[in-house]
Amino acid sequence: MTATLLAAVERPAHRDPQVLRWLGAYTASTLGDSVYHLALSWAAVRGGSPAEAGLVLAVSAVPRALLMLGGGVVADRFGPRRVVIASDTVRCLVVLLVAALLLVASPTLWTLAGIALVFGIVDALFMPAVGALPPRLAPHDQLARVQGMRGLAYRSGAVLGAPLGGLAVALGGPGIAFAVAGALFALSLPLLLGLRLRPLSGAAEDRSGTALGDLAAGLRYLRGHRVLGPLMIVIALSDLGFVGPLNVGLALLSDERGWGAAGIGWILAGFGVGAGGASLLLSVKGRVPRAGAVLGWSMAVGAVSIGALAYVPQLPLAVAVALSVGLLAGLSGALCGALVQTECDPAYLGRVSAVSGLCSLGLAPLGFPLTGAAIGLWGVGPVFTTSAAVCALAGLYGLSVRAVRRAELPR
Repeated sequence: MTATLLAAVERPAHRDPQVLRWLGAYTASTLGDSVYHLALSWAAVRGGSPAEAGLVLAVSAVPRALLMLGGGVVADRFGPRRVVIASDTVRCLVVLLVAALLLVASPTLWTLAGIALVFGIVDALFMPAVGALPPRLAPHDQLARVQGMRGLAYRSGAVLGAPLGGLAVALGGPGIAFAVAGALFALSLPLLLGLRLRPLSGAAEDRSGTALGDLAAGLRYLRGHRVLGPLMIVIALSDLGFVGPLNVGLALLSDERGWGAAGIGWILAGFGVGAGGASLLLSVKGRVPRAGAVLGWSMAVGAVSIGALAYVPQLPLAVAVALSVGLLAGLSGALCGALVQTECDPAYLGRVSAVSGLCSLGLAPLGFPLTGAAIGLWGVGPVFTTSAAVCALAGLYGLSVRAVRRAELPR
C-alpha cells in the first residue's frame, strides 16, 4: 500500500487522474464562459444601443472588483472545491433559466444586466477558488506543469468558445447559445464532484474567527512574504501596462491602419498562438531553471514587442510581433502563476490568488477609458510606448528584488 501511495505521489501531472479530471472541468467551464459572453453580447447588441450594450457588458466588472478579496476568504474558509462546484452550479442554472425564458420572450436590457451582475458576483468567488485548487490536487514539484496545463486549457476554451457560441447563435439565436453554455457548465460538475483533494500542508494559519480577520491575516502574510509581496507588484504593473493596449488600443490600431475587424482577429490569433506555446513549454518541461530571472527578462524583452506593435505598417508583420508578445507575456504570466502556486502556503492561497486576480481583473480594466482617451489625444504610438515602458518597469522591478530574481520552481 505504501508503494501504491508513493507511486501516486510521484505520478506526473499529465498522468494524474485527479489533475486531468480537474483540467477537464476547467476546460468545460472556460468554454461555457466564452459561449455565455458571446450570447450576452449578441443579445445586448440586438436589444439596445451600442452604449447600452457596453453598459450591460461592463456590469459584471463591478462586483468582481469589489468582492474578489472576499472571494479569496471564502475559498480558504470553505475549501476551493466546494466554492468552484457552487459557482458552476449557479452559472449553469442561471444560463439555462435565461435560455428557457428566451423561448417565450425577448429579454430586456435590465434582465441582461441582472444576469451579468450575477456572473460578476460568481466570478469573484470562482476565480480565487480555481487558483487555490492545484496544490490540493498535485505534488509540489508538479505545480508548474499544472499551471502550464491550465494555461493551455484556458487558451483552448477562449479560442474554441467564440466560434462555438457564434455557431449556436447562428443556428438558433442567443437562447440556443445560452443553453450550450449551461450544458458546458453542467458538464464540469460531475468531474468536480469526483475530485479527491490532498490534505493541506504548511504553516498554521492565523485565524481570528471573522471573515475580516481572515482577510487581514492573508494580507499580513502576503506583505511579509519575501517573494509573494514583490511579485504582486510585478503582476499589477505588468497588467496595468499590458491590458489596455491589448483590449482597447488594438482595435484603435487596426482601425487606424485600415485592417478592420479581420485584422484584430489575426493579431489576437497570433497572440493566442504565442501564449499557448508558452503554456505548452511549461506543461512539457514542468520546470524552468532560474524562474524568477526568466520571468523578469521575459517581461522586459516582451515590452519591446508591445511598443513595436504600434509602429509596424503591414498586418503580417503585426501578427508576427503579436506572436512574440504572446510568447513572452505568456511565459512571464505562466511563471508568475507557477511561483504563486509553489511559494504560497496552501492555507492562504485563495486570498493570495484573489489579490493577484484583483490586479488583473479589477485594477487593470480601470485603465481602459484612460487608454482610449490618451490615444485620442496623442495617438497610438506614444500610448503603446508608454504602456510598454510600464511593462518593462514591472520586469526590471522583479529583477531588482533579489528574492524574486533568485526564485526557483521546485525540482
